[in-house]
Amino acid sequence: MRRTLSIALAGLLAAATVSCGGRQDSAATDTGGDVTCEVGQSTRIGIATGNATGVYFALGNAYAEQVNMAGGNVQATASETGASVQNIQQLVAGTYGVAFSLADTAANAINGTGSFTEKQPIAALSRIHTNYTQVIVRKAAGITDVAGMKGKRVSTGSPKSGTEVIAQRVLTAAGLDPAADVSAQKLDLAKTVDGMKDGTIDALFWSGGLPTPGITDLLTTSGDKVEFLDITPLLPEMQKINEVYQAGAIPAATYKTAADVKTIVVPNVLLVREDLDPDVACVLTRTLFERKTQLEQANAAAKEISLDTARATDPVPLHRGATKALDDLGAPQ
Repeated sequence: MRRTLSIALAGLLAAATVSCGGRQDSAATDTGGDVTCEVGQSTRIGIATGNATGVYFALGNAYAEQVNMAGGNVQATASETGASVQNIQQLVAGTYGVAFSLADTAANAINGTGSFTEKQPIAALSRIHTNYTQVIVRKAAGITDVAGMKGKRVSTGSPKSGTEVIAQRVLTAAGLDPAADVSAQKLDLAKTVDGMKDGTIDALFWSGGLPTPGITDLLTTSGDKVEFLDITPLLPEMQKINEVYQAGAIPAATYKTAADVKTIVVPNVLLVREDLDPDVACVLTRTLFERKTQLEQANAAAKEISLDTARATDPVPLHRGATKALDDLGAPQ
């Protein structure tokens, strides 16, 4: 009886580990040689995404499903995470084999700056969609610009997320000390939205693709009580930190706002370790583009995934397996 229970418990623990997606990788490392895009043995890959109500999570789960359906001996499992910084740390640690990340955070990782004390051994599969910095305030809080967040309760996103990195930089660009001038609430998007609804949070930062389900929820239920801030006046200061930041706009149709919302945007990249088996990297990259239509059904942000911009991952180098896939797919040099 005890032996039976022990075996059953072990099975449940194994299943729980698989469902979480952590430490599932069995991919080989790069031993040199030609890239064939053929994976000879069953290989498991864990995908680090982001908050459950964000675009990374929606696309990551859809991507894992398409990798599994594509065959080629690669099976993937996506997991909810704190996003960019945490994703890269766990990618390098071997917890996951693929990671979604903001390009500015990835640049910090490759250069050993910002949240990283040394250069990280990462490479890119592709540039993917664009993240829009979405800054929303409660009208009752009386905040008309970022400088007006002084003394307010501000959600800067999950700890070790790309949102937190950008939020701190935007606050600094506005002349505020993120650690002292605001009451920083380091919450995931779901808890942030709840706080905005019940009035315990005055403003939020979110960096995500369009549309972000959590932001759609907030605007749908509390649209008359909240509003977006235009943060583009801070762009020159942001570009002094990293040239990857650009001006952009959230189309009015995205969240049914009265007009387009001006903001600051940054691209996303899909990352792997630099020593990943290039045949696995090739299969993962090929699947991203060959099954793009299915990804678009999961979230419209996938429409931005394009062979025309796939190689634009500097300063993060493309993995050589990704280069092979993009060459075969006809991506412009």
